[in-house]
Amino acid sequence: MSERSPSPQRAAYLRAQRRRRRLVLALQILLLAVFLGLWELSARLGWVDAFIVSSPSRVVHTLMGLQNSGELWLHIGTSCLEVMVGFVLGTLFGTLIAIGLWWSELLSRVLDPYLVVLNALPKTALGPVFIVWIGAGTESIIAMTIAISIFVTILNMHVGFLSTDREKIRLMQTLGATRHQILWRLVIPANYATLFNTLRVNVGLSWVGVIMGEFLVSKAGLGYLIVYGSQVFNMDLVMATVLVLAVAAVVMYQLVLWLEKFFKNRLGVTQ
Repeated sequence: MSERSPSPQRAAYLRAQRRRRRLVLALQILLLAVFLGLWELSARLGWVDAFIVSSPSRVVHTLMGLQNSGELWLHIGTSCLEVMVGFVLGTLFGTLIAIGLWWSELLSRVLDPYLVVLNALPKTALGPVFIVWIGAGTESIIAMTIAISIFVTILNMHVGFLSTDREKIRLMQTLGATRHQILWRLVIPANYATLFNTLRVNVGLSWVGVIMGEFLVSKAGLGYLIVYGSQVFNMDLVMATVLVLAVAAVVMYQLVLWLEKFFKNRLGVTQ
């Protein structure tokens, strides 16, 4: 049986939504084009010092130089690998700890003040600690990334677990469900939205952790390029690296959105 065609009102609504999305996209592209154009014009006309703020044309020239020398993908690959490892481990460990806190109310009460303090603690203060404990290498960068994202994951997921409909939990308990069954059949499925919201937040936090770590100990990566460029007063290199960093973060964010859409459309997740 063929699907029913939408009503005229529904079709008009869908057309209006598509027009609105196209308008938003066009305005976003226009805003970016105006910004880049004014930036380039200001540098060429001497309104700003191109040595300090660079310009789009100089950024492109720098990126082409990095590409031709073979350094560009080395630094991108190094940072992306560190981000992915820290992102996955921080989210995984944070979710597992949140499950433990939901499972044991006593454990939750004991650890709650410590988690709040650790979440509020500036993670840059932990950088030298990780370097001394783990060593000046990739491991310290990944540890910094995990430290930044794990506490946000714990707190967000734990709050989500505690917000699960109490009436549904009582109903399952009445029907004889074990705590394990309640967790996997109700609590976790009810918090898919919380999980994906946390993943989106952790994208940015993971990049912050990696760049901070690379500022301190790395000899390769986007953070290393930013520090090196600032040390030799090569703002073209700094701005080019910031641009690459922004693109990489956007790509990773879009991958998380795609994963969320996949779960909703293919696996029947509605929340």
